[in-house]
Amino acid sequence: GYTSVTREVARTKRGRMNQSSQYILLTGATGYVGGQLLPELERRGHRVRCLARTPESLDGKTASGTEVVAGDVTDRASLDAAMRGVATVYFLVHSMGQGGRFEEIDRAGATNIADAALAAGVSRIVYLGGLGDDRESLSPHLRSRHEVGEILRERCAGGPQVIEFRASIVIGSGSVSFEMIRALVERLPVMVTPRWVSVLAQPIAVADLLAYLVAALDLPAGAHRVYEIGGRDQLSYRDIMREYARQRGLHRLMIPVPLLTPRLSSLWLALVTPLHARVGRALVDSIRHPTLVRDDSAMRDFSIVPRGVEAAIAEAIATEARERRNRLVDDRSIAVDVPPDRAFAAIRRIGGANGWYYGNWLWQLRGGLDVMVGGVGMRRGRRDPELLEVNDPLDWWNVEACEPTRLVLAAEMKLPGRAWLEFQVSPAGEGATIRQTAVFDPKGLAGLAYWYAVWPLHEMVFRGMLRGIASEAEKAAT
Repeated sequence: GYTSVTREVARTKRGRMNQSSQYILLTGATGYVGGQLLPELERRGHRVRCLARTPESLDGKTASGTEVVAGDVTDRASLDAAMRGVATVYFLVHSMGQGGRFEEIDRAGATNIADAALAAGVSRIVYLGGLGDDRESLSPHLRSRHEVGEILRERCAGGPQVIEFRASIVIGSGSVSFEMIRALVERLPVMVTPRWVSVLAQPIAVADLLAYLVAALDLPAGAHRVYEIGGRDQLSYRDIMREYARQRGLHRLMIPVPLLTPRLSSLWLALVTPLHARVGRALVDSIRHPTLVRDDSAMRDFSIVPRGVEAAIAEAIATEARERRNRLVDDRSIAVDVPPDRAFAAIRRIGGANGWYYGNWLWQLRGGLDVMVGGVGMRRGRRDPELLEVNDPLDWWNVEACEPTRLVLAAEMKLPGRAWLEFQVSPAGEGATIRQTAVFDPKGLAGLAYWYAVWPLHEMVFRGMLRGIASEAEKAAT
């Protein structure tokens, strides 16, 4: 009764204190979920050790106290070394892109992780698998995900507690499944959709997935657990694509046909989306199964309230915009023999009556075309010939950021997408380097067509503008 409960609470508190002084071993830190989880753990002050086959791939991506060690889940000796002093292991590695051998590789990795954790006295393994009803004939990918969980639980009997999360599509910028949906909607105004787009799923926002993974650290010790996790909504892939299209302001026609099998669909995806063909095939093979939460134990054991699809997609789009993912970029730089502040002075005077340092008649022509389609054109000019502040108008641009050595302009002309022009000045020996970056977020196929149609003109104008800025900076310094 009361005494046994008190002892269990004391054991749990001691376990948490021990964990706080030990390491968390993160496998899969170079992958999407692991790469998102790493900074979350670091922000919470945990001691993290990352296992990576190529440690240099994490250079500059970890906090100062985080360790990165070389190793592979298929190499037992490297795991034995990596697990010294570890309390919790996050097992976020899978071999979906390894072709026909992925089940064998996953099986070996799960066995090694379990055995090494047992030998090292690890307290807990947190594993991320996939949703799917075991009573159905699952795809090889989902079957392997479930098998990995079973291997961990069987081999860790009497040892580390295994916490398995099973999730459906992860909605987040950079997630493979979300990027597949994004690429299809952005690139195809008309889609001939196979039957699998009607299959139900329960997508989860990446922020909610991370919240579950972090919260697993605070679960009480005890038996192995399997948690099915998902967002607030159950809906089809067609509905997800329509919601993405709505938020992006795209009109998409979807024509259902019964002829495209999952295998043919995967070949179609390989042509249309940037996904690796083998990853696309594994995804489509899994998509034909409903991935719904049927066990509500996660809602009882965690205080997390998952988002709906609308909010998850909005956050993914906002992240893409903030981090400029999936953007088309024209990036150039030039060295100048003047200090950074002198170089930036020339940038700060750009536009308006001062002009754009190259091809001003082309800028005026583009402004006139913009006015013809209802845009602002070049009529607004500048507020001040020397000074710029955030939110100032600058011809057809708006000043989004203005710092001592950085200027970001957001386009307000009529475009099939969104555009930015950024200037950054950095010290280089006794002089400086001016970096000029044009970024375009295309809106559907029309946006892609626009970017590549004006590419030759951009090549000429942007190169000439950068050289003009450098020339003006050096002339002003003499």
